[in-house]
This record gives sequence, structure tokens and C-alpha cells, in this order.
Amino acid sequence: MSTSAHSPAESTTSTATAVREGGQVTDQLVEANSTYAKSFRDPGMDAKPVLQVAIVACMDARLDLHAALGLELGDCHTIRNAGGVVTDDVIRSLTISQRALGTRSIVLIHHTGCGLEAITEEFRQDLEREVGQRPVWAVEAYTDADQDVRQSMQRVRTSPFLLHTDDIRGFVFDVTTGLLREIKPAS
Repeated sequence: MSTSAHSPAESTTSTATAVREGGQVTDQLVEANSTYAKSFRDPGMDAKPVLQVAIVACMDARLDLHAALGLELGDCHTIRNAGGVVTDDVIRSLTISQRALGTRSIVLIHHTGCGLEAITEEFRQDLEREVGQRPVWAVEAYTDADQDVRQSMQRVRTSPFLLHTDDIRGFVFDVTTGLLREIKPAS
């Protein structure tokens, strides 16, 4: 089972070997869970994050948010999607996070080398031609991560559903250095 502690080459090799040998990645994950559960102890916490923060980030496998931010289990809510873009579903999750589970701060994280920078909204039309149905969602592709972070911050700040919009900060994570670079909101 690969973990973030393994090098990308090790992770790719072990997964590729398992698949070549007839195994399924999901079977590998279930087996790892069985091992994990043997030493698992209920941490005795509820769903309210200790640090009262929700983090919205890209789903990119290179982002190990807990390690990069020094977080422990129970510290935050983590909401991930392609690009870390603030969509209607992210607003839904943030609203539940704030109104039902007590979060007050929001951290938005995009990253360098994001796949959304390499595609366009034409992706939707390509899908429609392929499957005969246009997706109801926007791709939310972008070419400027800094500007997209600003747009996401603005979407959060102007949402009527969120109670706490005074502590919203946005960043771009550099996948080669591991450092965050803060993005100032649009004036």
C-alpha cells in the first residue's frame, strides 16, 4: 500500500505491480483498511473541527494537506475537488461546516501545475459529443491560479449562506518546494 511517505516511483510501482498481477487497487485499499482497523482506537471526538477551520483544496494527489499544514485528525474540515475551485457544492459544504459544525475560518488552496490549467471549457463539449449528454457542471478551467484564488475568495465572501466571511485566506501551493504563497484578495 502506498502512502505519502513513499516516493512517487515506489507508489506507482507497487500499484502497477498489483494491477498487473490481477489485483484491483480497491482490493489493495480494503486490505490496508483491515490492517489499519486492527490498531484503530476511537479518538472520542465529534465532527466539529478542533481548529474551527475549513480548507478547500485541489484533489491533486501531490497535496498532502495534513502534513503540509501541520494538521492532526480532527483539526479541520477538508473539501477537495478539481482545482480547489469554489463551486455551488463547495458553498454547500462550507455552509454545513459553518452553520452545523462551528467552523469560522476558511482557507483556499490552489497549486502550481494544476491540471485545470491544461484543459478548457471545451472539455464539456467533447464529453457531450462522446456520451451524448452535456454535463450540467462547468469545468472551471483557468490559466492563472492567483486570479482563480481571488475569484474563489470573492465567491465565498459574497455567499449569502455563510455566516463567517471575515477570515478567508487564499494560497497557491508550490508542488516543487512545498511552500504556500498567499494571494491577496481583489481590491
